[in-house]
Amino acid sequence: MGRLTAIVLGAAAGGAYPQWNCRCAVCALAWTGDARVKARTQASIAVSAGDGRWTLFNASPDLGQQIRATHALQPHDGLRGSPIDAVVLTGAEIDQITGLLSMRESTPFTLYATPASQAAVAANAMFGAMTAMTRRGVNPGERFSLSGGLEAELFTVPGKLPLYLEGEDPALAMESASNVGIELSHAGARLVFVPGAAAITAAMRKRFSGANAILFDGTLFTDDEMLRAGTGQKTGRRMGHMPIDGEDGTLKALDGIAARRIFIHINNTNPVHIAGSPERAKAEAAGWEIAEDGMEIVL
Repeated sequence: MGRLTAIVLGAAAGGAYPQWNCRCAVCALAWTGDARVKARTQASIAVSAGDGRWTLFNASPDLGQQIRATHALQPHDGLRGSPIDAVVLTGAEIDQITGLLSMRESTPFTLYATPASQAAVAANAMFGAMTAMTRRGVNPGERFSLSGGLEAELFTVPGKLPLYLEGEDPALAMESASNVGIELSHAGARLVFVPGAAAITAAMRKRFSGANAILFDGTLFTDDEMLRAGTGQKTGRRMGHMPIDGEDGTLKALDGIAARRIFIHINNTNPVHIAGSPERAKAEAAGWEIAEDGMEIVL
């Protein structure tokens, strides 16, 4: 029986790192070739149970580039085909669904998502071109099977609606089927993927306590990071992301969790991108790793 293997296809938040139009202090290092930083594409992971078939978790706008960089996801047999046979969504944000359009060339796969996220995809006429995509709605709490004997469960995570669907006064920390995490299990191993979270509930912490590895929202180091950098007008929490640091940040909220803990979905302004930075050192001293493209997690 194969082992549960996850590959980080992309570790950055929307816009990637460096962001195409940004010269903030962190992006400027990448544009100048500073050896302390590494470019990262937009957040997605691929998971397999060792049978040669892979499931993607979110389909970022960089998916084509990510497949070309990942040998395991490239076609290996026959004229046409792919080892990717499913995609699971944690939401319907632009940077979670746009990559589906890179899979429109008639190779079948199944799209798993909550009914809310499926509805958001179906409402966009462009996805009507995805004639080989089978859509399956999955409710939070409903367990379902993926290739290779992987068992999956979606669970609600405090967050908000996708940016293009939110109103003028969005609920910022509601638990709904519009923003979910994913727990995967296989042969006794458990992996949890939560790329976006406005808060950590008691139920989430209990779930994390039983996991072997957690890939968790690392969007911003501090809540006001983008305000101070001059790159935005919103706090992290206004965008549906809790900060890494601070009294109500992730480092404190998940202190003592024994699982392997990895930050993913890291914004271009976040100084944890910089090897040796005080912020990276603080996260690492608390037992966290910083995801990068190509990282493999084998459980």
